[in-house]
Amino acid sequence: MLKGVPSILTPDLLKILMEMGHGDELVIGDGNYPAASNARRLVRCDGHGVPELLDAIMKFFPLDQYVEKPAALMAVVEGDSTKPTIWEEYRSIIQKYEPDFKDFEFVERFAFYERAKKAYAIVATGESALYANIILKKGVVTD
Repeated sequence: MLKGVPSILTPDLLKILMEMGHGDELVIGDGNYPAASNARRLVRCDGHGVPELLDAIMKFFPLDQYVEKPAALMAVVEGDSTKPTIWEEYRSIIQKYEPDFKDFEFVERFAFYERAKKAYAIVATGESALYANIILKKGVVTD
């Protein structure tokens, strides 16, 4: 245990966040996401939801200020009537730490999978909301 570090951040996840460099991407996948089959590095955070992990990660994780959209979501598949309400929660969490954050990139499902395979790491969660997968592109620490 460390002072000031949320206990939801496991030692493995903290190590990965520290190892990542500018431009590396981190995927936080919902409970349905095929994390194990897509990950170069996998961190299991079963039993936790994406919003609580996103909030803990964003305390330490700068988003890339040199790209237009440093956070990406899996777009709803054409013909699917799902309306992901969790996305607004993500926006609120990100803007708490990155006030200049404007909007998400929306990535088609299979393109999302391909991009995730190249990510530095994937965090597997127990999130039950549909389309709750998010990719974060790491920026630089300036302070």
